[in-house]
Amino acid sequence: MSKVNDYIKAHKGQFLEELLELLRIPSISADKKFSADVQKAASFIKEKLLAAGIDSAELCETKGHPIVYGEKLIDSNAPTVLVYGHYDVQPADPYELWDSPPFEPVIKKTEIHPEGAIFARGACDDKGQMYMHIKAIEALIATDSLDCNVKFLIEGEEEVGSDNLEIFMEENKDRLSCDIVLVSDTGIIANDIPSITVGLRGLSYVEIEVTGPNRDLHSGLYGGAVPNPLNVLSEMLASLKDDNKHINIPGFYNDVDELSAEDRAAMAKAPFSEVDYKKSIGLKDVEGEIGFSTMERSSIRPTLDINGMWGGYTGEGAKTVIPSKAYAKVSMRLVPHQDPNKITALFKKYFESIAPASVTVKVTPHHGAMPAVTPTDSPAYQAAAQAMTDTFGKSPVPFRGGGSIPIVSSFEQILGSKTVLMGFGLDSDAIHSPNEHFGLFNFYKGIETIPLFYQYYAKSF
Repeated sequence: MSKVNDYIKAHKGQFLEELLELLRIPSISADKKFSADVQKAASFIKEKLLAAGIDSAELCETKGHPIVYGEKLIDSNAPTVLVYGHYDVQPADPYELWDSPPFEPVIKKTEIHPEGAIFARGACDDKGQMYMHIKAIEALIATDSLDCNVKFLIEGEEEVGSDNLEIFMEENKDRLSCDIVLVSDTGIIANDIPSITVGLRGLSYVEIEVTGPNRDLHSGLYGGAVPNPLNVLSEMLASLKDDNKHINIPGFYNDVDELSAEDRAAMAKAPFSEVDYKKSIGLKDVEGEIGFSTMERSSIRPTLDINGMWGGYTGEGAKTVIPSKAYAKVSMRLVPHQDPNKITALFKKYFESIAPASVTVKVTPHHGAMPAVTPTDSPAYQAAAQAMTDTFGKSPVPFRGGGSIPIVSSFEQILGSKTVLMGFGLDSDAIHSPNEHFGLFNFYKGIETIPLFYQYYAKSF
């Protein structure tokens, strides 16, 4: 691999400049006004795949945003790796909380990233991590060191549920056939504690609309005599959990995979500082479901969170109204054996049942995802672990992540392929938040590690 490493060192500046160019494209999939930018980002990825030496790459149109597909097939007897990533990003709002414009990337040194970090929307989730794979493959091809077939599946709708990707996969099973899926949309515990994610939580996401009077009303003339949808919605949402932070929806916990005491004890051995955890997000204390640690609450337990709530007047100054409508968005993270469709149905039934007769309630499902658990005894996992051991100097810790990647369970259901989740981000990278960033150490460490994965995985066949 010395030739590969020499190539990477010689092109580090180029790799970084290309990523910065990609980060300047506001490819926000959730907002239609950015559709042209999403298309531009897809074209950028296609061009860079071809420049990296991939045999073919194309934009595959869907009912939504395009999917970028590319492949480099070297030997029918060699293993095939399907690399998945996404080029779409979360909305950058609220813009005023960013220290620098979200789509004008800047590199700054931080306490955690003394060598510098790239601050921009999508820097870590997932443009920076996805782009590591393109540059790693470029280094392997340029040095004639690629021992695996590789296919790229880069989508533009991960942040909105990946609905069209599943359709694409169903229609292209043979084309996407592979031995393993490789994903870097997760993270490591710390820069000196490598880790590999072996589980992801699922997701149920809904939007709520509560309607009271047929128009906004004067709060002086009507206040105290009519239902206020914002008050009602607040009370209904507050009632979803008890004092122990236990979710009150009947049947919600029926299918939860309860870990044994032995498994929980093994999980507790992973390095974790609650003091540092609280400091990193500016909290004096943590809270959550009684009877579980902070690590367990954020990985092996299901959750229910209000992601947004609005209604009435929120502009400058005062406008004394009782709003006609109130809205909220709610997400529920799910653990193994919980089905997002079932959980969504349970939520809808219960939430509508607790509504007072004075209002009407509408629950609209958005997207969901099945929980996923990946094996640690497979050749692909072992290849990833050995690769990280080589570059970090210590064996990676297997751990369960708290986030969701909707398509991971579909890889197994549709393609019959397991996934290796070898990410390089940090929890402190502020993904989905203002000032998202990705360390230069992490970006380059990913590019150095990924080629080793291919080397070790090819040897396992």
